[in-house]
Amino acid sequence: MEGGKPTIALVYQAVQALYHDPDPAGKERASVWLGELQRSMYAWEISDQLLQLKQDVESCYFAAQTMKMKIQTSFYELPPETHNALRDSLLSHIQSLKDLSPIIVTQLALAIADLALQMASWKGCVHTLIEKYNDDVSSMTFLIEILTVLPEEVHSRSLRIGANRRTEIIEDLAYYSSTVVTLLTTCVEKTGNDEKMLIKVFRCLGSWFNLGVLDSNFMASNQLLIVLFQVLQRDETSTNLHEAASDCVCSALYAIESVDTNVALAMQLFQGVLTLETAYHMAVAREDLDKVLNYCRIFTELCETFLETTVRSPGQGMGDLRTLELLLICAGHPQYEVVEISFNFWYRLGEHLYKTNEPALHAIFRPYIQRLLHSLARHCQLDPDHEGIPEDTDDFGEFRMRVSDLVKDVIFLVGSMECFSQLYSTLKDGNPPWEVTEAVLFIMAAIAKSVDPQNSPTLTEVLEQVVLLPETVHIAVRYTSIELVGEMSEVVDRHPRFLDPVLNYLMKGLREKPLASVAAKAIHNICSVCRDHMAQHFQGLLDIARALDSFALSTEAAVGLLKGTALVLARLPLEKIAECLSDLCAVQVMALKKLLAQSPTNGKTADPTVWLDRLAVIFRHTNPTVENGQTHPCQKVIQEIWPVLSQTLNTHQADNRIVERCCRCLRFAVRCVGKGSASLLQPLVTQMVSVYQVYPHSCFLYLGSILVDEYGMEDGCRQGLMDMLQALCMPTFQLLEQPLGLRNHPDTVDDLFRLATRFVQRSPVTLLSSGIIIHIIQCAIAATTLDHRDANCSVMKFVRDLIHTGVSNDHEEDFELRKQLIGQAMEQHGQQLVTQLMHTCCFCLPAYTLPDVAEVLWEIMVFNRPTFCRWLEVALKGLPKETTGGAVTVTHKQLTDFHKQVTSAEECKQVCWAIREFTRLFR
Repeated sequence: MEGGKPTIALVYQAVQALYHDPDPAGKERASVWLGELQRSMYAWEISDQLLQLKQDVESCYFAAQTMKMKIQTSFYELPPETHNALRDSLLSHIQSLKDLSPIIVTQLALAIADLALQMASWKGCVHTLIEKYNDDVSSMTFLIEILTVLPEEVHSRSLRIGANRRTEIIEDLAYYSSTVVTLLTTCVEKTGNDEKMLIKVFRCLGSWFNLGVLDSNFMASNQLLIVLFQVLQRDETSTNLHEAASDCVCSALYAIESVDTNVALAMQLFQGVLTLETAYHMAVAREDLDKVLNYCRIFTELCETFLETTVRSPGQGMGDLRTLELLLICAGHPQYEVVEISFNFWYRLGEHLYKTNEPALHAIFRPYIQRLLHSLARHCQLDPDHEGIPEDTDDFGEFRMRVSDLVKDVIFLVGSMECFSQLYSTLKDGNPPWEVTEAVLFIMAAIAKSVDPQNSPTLTEVLEQVVLLPETVHIAVRYTSIELVGEMSEVVDRHPRFLDPVLNYLMKGLREKPLASVAAKAIHNICSVCRDHMAQHFQGLLDIARALDSFALSTEAAVGLLKGTALVLARLPLEKIAECLSDLCAVQVMALKKLLAQSPTNGKTADPTVWLDRLAVIFRHTNPTVENGQTHPCQKVIQEIWPVLSQTLNTHQADNRIVERCCRCLRFAVRCVGKGSASLLQPLVTQMVSVYQVYPHSCFLYLGSILVDEYGMEDGCRQGLMDMLQALCMPTFQLLEQPLGLRNHPDTVDDLFRLATRFVQRSPVTLLSSGIIIHIIQCAIAATTLDHRDANCSVMKFVRDLIHTGVSNDHEEDFELRKQLIGQAMEQHGQQLVTQLMHTCCFCLPAYTLPDVAEVLWEIMVFNRPTFCRWLEVALKGLPKETTGGAVTVTHKQLTDFHKQVTSAEECKQVCWAIREFTRLFR
């Protein structure tokens, strides 16, 4: 903080402003100032003073939260000799503030727990805390709070205590776990039915179950388990206590996932949960939805835990199928939120049975899945008084989408054909109300694609009937029937006689506002699947495309229709494609020209993105088969359109969103005609480079990578593309060299290294012989620390591919030269790269990026193993060996073992495994 340590009065004033200033700007200023204070060294002392003064809840909460944050993120600021004093002071604060507010107690408990985990000199902290406060009833609330958060913090993302310390702590907690459970049992005996205390006890017990350190035999015969189920069986249990007990049972069930090693406890929990069926029915009768949801969570967790046992020995012992009955009882509840809880279990059951693939086993579970599907179809019904089409963005719409996904995943157990026929017969033989019809059509649409279209009379009959639905039926039924037709496009492809009636039916929908978008999506599906049959209807598609804005379509549906049209266009005879493509693009080009001719209103020019996106989708999906030597039919059209795109790009060059859409459109245009876009190369590159100097939009780098991919192999283009790379790199490096430049511009990093990687793939010698390569490598080394999925992936791929060009002898004549150039680069940067990669994967990157790091290290090692061994040894010597709390991070043996595992690896995945294990020591 500038200006030294602030006074307590000033801090107090800022906290008051944060909570009570009526002016939002005042609140914001206070928040920024307090944030700076929290990051400074003064925060330790000031928090301690505020907690001693106990002036009010707000200042104490701020101080407690600051303490927790400092211990989590800045513990290294304190010298080791102050650790004991900090511990004693926190314990005295929590004792004196225990009645002020529960949230302050929680923050202080977290601070104490995080301190205990990092402070290696505080041995047996659980034991010392219990000894100190065990006999004092008034200390029980905060003691249990500390014992609740302690196991939760062991795997906290904000503490990097390392695997060695974590293992030591878990062993320590396991050793004292029965002492904790005994304390909780005594506490329940003493306080009897004190609801608040029971909630705390259950939360604490659940926390220890979650860590997986409780002795399951000790727990199986423990009084607390009996109390838990008594609370859940009692009708008069309050909502909060019921939820705490349910959470605790779910944690216990999760903890015994490996049932075979926890038989006694598994049996107790299994039998205990089965006794809750009556209580569930009672909650239903009382319309207590909170309790119903809790029971359903418990039943689902029971089924998840015993899933493997149930599949292995259905109906026997703990494979008892009553567990599935409980879930089907829940599926019968009228509220759809109840059945939704169990979806993950049904997915997993389906997956297990699909893998085992035993008909006899499938037969046992088939009736349960049939009953589930029956319930789901009922839950998908709209209200009888619903007006308009089904909403797909509200909660119920999202529930129906999840049902559709689940049905697709479990339908194999029942048989798609049988299910489809059964559903259809309920419509054919009965005369159900509209909402039942709509829900049945919805489920049929979910499974239509998995029914074999080859020899299914039901499918063709359904199509015949659906297209005859009168316009008088409820609009939601028409909406879902159109979705069903779209899902049956393969049937249309096998039976082309349906094409005309189906298209007529969909055209009717297209002309009605509520049905337009769903009809457009169905037409897009038919175009994608029936491309050859649709060629004869191309004129009709073109007429729709020309009048696209006369239909009430969503942006997505309009683009989808154009995609369908382009897919069919690509199947026309070559000589017709150019003319038809020109027609298809004309509407969009005219619109862009019109926008360019308009004068800006209020200094703003009209937005061209709709038209750019439509052109992009046309170029992207017009991919005709062109033989060698033939001129690409789209070449002429794209050359004609280029001036309009160029002008649009110039007009909107300051607007990142519009420039991105322009580049996207040009990318698909270049990809569409490949080498046929050569005449655009010069003007396009010139424009890109000149705009990029003023407005460095990263999409220009991406577009550059597309150009290198298409033309990098052409001798006549290489130098021009190299000049482009150099011209784009200068402003890019300026941007990334700013403070926090890499972190603030991950898209630029991503696209820069995509461009560099394309050069490595298409013309490595051109890149390696240039002066710019040194700067690109240095930038890559700096960017390896960037925790951003796409950007990091691009950087690692570039380094990997670069080194690989010196490894892979592809018998090209330039191999020796490549090897020599890579050798020079590695001589200069190898040690720095290896050191940075080791530091990065220990301290900066999440675990999912480690396979990429492993690939880079593997390539360096394959290129020159003896030198790599030395580089890795130097890198490992530079890593810290112990934490600020005095715990050993990494032993000498762990370092030497890791060095040996990596340097003796015979394939890349061994390097990856070694890194994964090693970096756990620093997380």
